[in-house]
Amino acid sequence: MIDLQALLAFNAAYAEAIDDDHLERWPLFFAQSCHYRITHVENEREGLPAGVVWADSRAMLEDRVAALREANIYERQRYRHLLGIPVVERADAHGATARTPFMVARVMANGETLLFATGVYRDRFVKEGGELRLAERVAVCDSTVTDTLMALPL
Repeated sequence: MIDLQALLAFNAAYAEAIDDDHLERWPLFFAQSCHYRITHVENEREGLPAGVVWADSRAMLEDRVAALREANIYERQRYRHLLGIPVVERADAHGATARTPFMVARVMANGETLLFATGVYRDRFVKEGGELRLAERVAVCDSTVTDTLMALPL
């Protein structure tokens, strides 16, 4: 059975990979066939699939990391995630669905720190090769305004 403690540990490791700039590890939190999207609350409420970021495979997530490392030009920054306790909607030995509130602070190279994003992760977890993986993570941001400096994954 996938339990709350497993989801807490998973989310902590996920946030640490992003916050500590181990972005190459980030796609490994996802199943090979997955869905990752960053959107906002109004799009979600209206059932609109549009997202600021949209990927439907781990390979697309790996490409995003490669682009961040090699091709994209953006102001140096890092994130610090603060995650709430997941609300487990369903869980069994094969998978789980949960909602986890998040706050992300963005720390710029000059030291400026600001609250960058708040919202909720809407997740569907699966077991793949005995490991917990995300089959789907939709980061639903509270604000309908998207900062143009959104380079890193949430």
